[in-house]
Amino acid sequence: MRKSLTSALLVAAFVVSGCTGDESPAEPASSAPVIIPGKPGEQAGTGSPGPVNRDQAGEADVEYMTMMIPHHQQAKVMTDLVPGKTANEQLKAIAGRISVAQDGEVAMMKTWLSDRGKPVPGEGHAGHGGGHDHGLMPGMATEAQLADLRAASGPAFEKLFLDLMIAHHQGALTMAETQLGKGVEIKAQEMAQEVITGQSAEIERMRTMRGKL
Repeated sequence: MRKSLTSALLVAAFVVSGCTGDESPAEPASSAPVIIPGKPGEQAGTGSPGPVNRDQAGEADVEYMTMMIPHHQQAKVMTDLVPGKTANEQLKAIAGRISVAQDGEVAMMKTWLSDRGKPVPGEGHAGHGGGHDHGLMPGMATEAQLADLRAASGPAFEKLFLDLMIAHHQGALTMAETQLGKGVEIKAQEMAQEVITGQSAEIERMRTMRGKL
C-alpha cells in the first residue's frame, strides 16, 4: 500500500511538472526609469522610457545633415584648387577622390532633407566661404586660411592643402561621431558611419603624404 501511494505521488509530481514546463517565460522587467530634468528651481522627476522610432528623424539628425552639407562644400572648394596649383599627381589623385566622395554625400544629404520637408542649404551657404569663419563647425577653414591657400602654389600649396584638409576631415569625424551619439534615424546613422569610415582612411593617406613633403 505504501509503495502504491509513493508511486502515485511520483506520477502526480511528474504530471504537474510537465504542465508547468510549457508555460510562457515571464515578461521582462520594465526598463529603468528615465530621469526627466525639472524646470529651474524644481527637482528632476522620472518617467518610463518611450520607444525610439528609428525611421523618424530627430532634431540631431536634421542638424547633422544641414551642417554637414556646407562643411562638405568647403572641402569641394579646396579640392577644386588642386589641378591649377600643383603638378603632384599623388595629391591630384587624393583630391579627386575626396571631391567625388563629397559630391556624392552632399547629393544624398540634400535628398534626405528634401524628402523630409526640411530646408536644404544652398551652394552659397558655406561652399565658397560666405563671409563667415564657420566657428560652429569643427575643422572648417577660415576666410584667411582659404585666401592663403588660393595665393599659394607648388610645394607651399601642397603642404597647406594637406594641413587644412586633414583638419577639415577631423572636424567631419567629430560631427559624425556626435550624430551617432545623438541621432536616431537609421539612414542618417548609416551616412554618418560612412563619413567616419571614408574620411578616416583619407586622413591616413594624407598624413602619409604630408610626412614626405
